[in-house]
Amino acid sequence: MKGINLSHLVLLLGAALLFSCGAKEEEETEIAKPLVKVETAINRTIPLTNVYTATVESNVVNKISPAMPARIRKIHVEVGDRVRRGQILVELDKTNLSQTDIQIANLERDLQRYRELYEVGGISKQQIEQLEVQLDVAKSNASNLSENTTLRSPINGVVTERNYDSGDMPAGMHILQIEDFNPVKLLVHASEELYTKISKGMEVGVSVNVYPDEEFTGKVTLVHPTINQASHTFPVEISIANNDSRIRPGMFARVNINLGSNEGILVPDASVMKQTGSNDRHVFVVNNGVAQKRVITIGQHLGSSYEVLSGVEAGDEIVVAGASRLSDNQEVEVVE
Repeated sequence: MKGINLSHLVLLLGAALLFSCGAKEEEETEIAKPLVKVETAINRTIPLTNVYTATVESNVVNKISPAMPARIRKIHVEVGDRVRRGQILVELDKTNLSQTDIQIANLERDLQRYRELYEVGGISKQQIEQLEVQLDVAKSNASNLSENTTLRSPINGVVTERNYDSGDMPAGMHILQIEDFNPVKLLVHASEELYTKISKGMEVGVSVNVYPDEEFTGKVTLVHPTINQASHTFPVEISIANNDSRIRPGMFARVNINLGSNEGILVPDASVMKQTGSNDRHVFVVNNGVAQKRVITIGQHLGSSYEVLSGVEAGDEIVVAGASRLSDNQEVEVVE
């Protein structure tokens, strides 16, 4: 009887142990179910925006050079100086001008003497006319030399280059460069499909890398009349007011040209995963407690959301937290 009781006891203990292990495995299975957070894919009005990159350029660039070789007497400005239109920038050697002034004085004296001789019949009228021509040529030369020996700024702007010093003899390179960067301009190349949609006077958004939290307003000032046959693009020139000179030539910029709007689906950017080793993007959609992997095509990045062109429908529950450890068709538990 004792033996039977002992056998029963062993069997009971074994059954209890098996039941306990099974319950524990069940409990562990419950705990192992991944916890995820979801958000609903929404249908929204999405702006149709084309983004282009460009380098900021000056509105006008002038290179200051003499019309004929002459030694530099004095340069009145340095790089970075602001200059006004008509301001004297450079004075050149005036030796030739002085010689021409002496020649003019001599010709004027001779002309006066010739006229006196003509009155008494000492010379012909033709001789006077020849001397008058010589005097006119000398005065014209003097005027040209005067302009050439005093170089003035043709624009309001800033000195951005100085290639010589006082006493140098310029050879092959401009003495100064003056730039006007109010406004500044950008040049982008738009696809030919947009030729009828971009027009002169259209306002565009411009962001500059130096000022990441600001957007500037630009205006289309020129749409080139022809399409490049090789690239099938056309140049578009954009002007940006720059009264405070914060935007400088050479800065990197992005141009956003808004061409209207369209209805589309948005998902949080945190939900979009990139497939390792490829450019494929995917999200996980939860349906009846199961996470399904969906390959998607993305469009614009708008704030903290991506536009989805295919792969997701409005109303789908998209995993926004916990997606990195999921596999396709895996059971999940959704938490708030």
